Amino acid sequence: MNQLVFVPLGGVGEIGMNLAMYGFGPPDDRQWLVVDCGVTFPGPDLPGVDLVMPDIRFLDAERHNLAGIVITHAHEDHYGAVLALYPRIAPDGDVPIYATDFTAGLLDAKAEAEPQYDKIETVRFSVGDTLTVGPFSIDVVAVTHSIPEPVSLAITTPLGTVLHTGDWKDDDAPAIGPKTDRNRFEEIGEAGVLALVCDSTNAMREGVSPSEQDVAKGLSEVIAAAEGRVAVTTFSSNVGRIRSIAEAARDCGREVLLLGRSIKRVVDVASELGYMEGLPPFLQEEDFGYIPRDKVVIILTGSQGESRAALAKLSRDEMRDVALSAGDTVVYSSRSIPGNERAILETKNRLIDMGVHVVEDDEALVHVSGHPRRTELRAMYGWTKPKIGIPVHGEAAHLNAHAELMRECDIPDVLPVRNGDIVRLAPGAPEIDGDAPHGEIYKDGRVIADADAVGVTDRRRLSFAGHVAVSVVLDRRHELAADPELVAIGVPELDSDGEDIQDLMYDAACQAVDSIPRARRRDLDLVERAVHGAVRAAARDSWGKKPLVTVLVSRV
Repeated sequence: MNQLVFVPLGGVGEIGMNLAMYGFGPPDDRQWLVVDCGVTFPGPDLPGVDLVMPDIRFLDAERHNLAGIVITHAHEDHYGAVLALYPRIAPDGDVPIYATDFTAGLLDAKAEAEPQYDKIETVRFSVGDTLTVGPFSIDVVAVTHSIPEPVSLAITTPLGTVLHTGDWKDDDAPAIGPKTDRNRFEEIGEAGVLALVCDSTNAMREGVSPSEQDVAKGLSEVIAAAEGRVAVTTFSSNVGRIRSIAEAARDCGREVLLLGRSIKRVVDVASELGYMEGLPPFLQEEDFGYIPRDKVVIILTGSQGESRAALAKLSRDEMRDVALSAGDTVVYSSRSIPGNERAILETKNRLIDMGVHVVEDDEALVHVSGHPRRTELRAMYGWTKPKIGIPVHGEAAHLNAHAELMRECDIPDVLPVRNGDIVRLAPGAPEIDGDAPHGEIYKDGRVIADADAVGVTDRRRLSFAGHVAVSVVLDRRHELAADPELVAIGVPELDSDGEDIQDLMYDAACQAVDSIPRARRRDLDLVERAVHGAVRAAARDSWGKKPLVTVLVSRV
């Protein structure tokens, strides 16, 4: 018997790395559709890791029945893992990826900028198109979000239609692109929606998200009132915001400089698609010094405190041709992503120490969310009239608040889904009837693997308690051929009594070897274990912490 199932592998229970799978067919031979394939960014608990991606073991096991991948928009948490994971998902390149022109353009630009990735051919679609992907018929619906060309997907099978909203809001005055297509949602609702899989990011906030037009006005007022240079940091992909800033600068008689590779890459793609038409040419960095302070606006990366981004470099006065000084203004036209607060604050403090005026959204309307608040969510329920409600795209608090709202609005079945749940939507009453392997994998340089395989666990220990390496060489009589060598990294020099910790560990290593009867020293593993335990114990007794210890034992 055919079934329609939904399996989230990312983005449900945390913010970021969205990946959803829809399956249709008998349980032992389903055809699968993947919607989005995103990343999130590592915090300090993942030292050295570049990106965090969803564990795709379940997808790997089903890839022989994978009909296609559809990307709803080009935010990193929705498309950022495509280039890295596609070779694993489709080693022969035979799984089609569907994307809008803007999303496909950014994928191509990213592949060109990062040589470890191969360019992936995409099947391009537009709002209003109907895609046929295996057994799925997919209607593409226009929505508004903080990036060009976001879409919702009405995924239809013989067992019903699932509306996957993606990221959206209901903005009557978007900076670029069409409004959210309420009429089309109503038509889909009249035809019958089995399940609504819906964005929960702002489900805890009442009312309606302010419009991008309101932000454009707020930014214009800040720029007009500024006496010196103005630098505005925002998310690189927010082309509408970038255009609003550029228009405000033009109207105030200021020229615009773009700083940051990602923002330049996005603007290049947006320009090719006509989203920057009518704006004056942007400044070159080498021309910045010749422009009066009150005649320039910088649009730059670094809103999340990234240490190598343009704003952080300016706050450390590390750029050759561009600088800020006392009396200038920096505007944060963005929100802080959870986990980045400390890095953002450090950048702000450096700017304030320089005498720069920092403007945030508590001082002026310089940022709005691209996600729906509760009034907008109620409107979506009214347009689509779903039988099943599934909150996604949020942490536990967001998902629970959204589920409560769905129940208040009389959606018949509301499912509290989390990553890895295998949700049977039809036939029969919806239920969670299985669990798929799920979790996180990590991109570390050119390696993609789990925490142990990329060495994250040991790195955490290294960052907490350092590392000690000991080399022991025995001769043919199983005596020490030379004094052991010991190197300690990240270990204090002296303990609280003033004794040298490295000397204490060295003495412990020698005593450990001496404590083993000479005949038993034939067992080099035994010697290794004894030295390892003695060195760690000496560190613990003198310092109070146990470092990571590596012991090398050899015989000559």
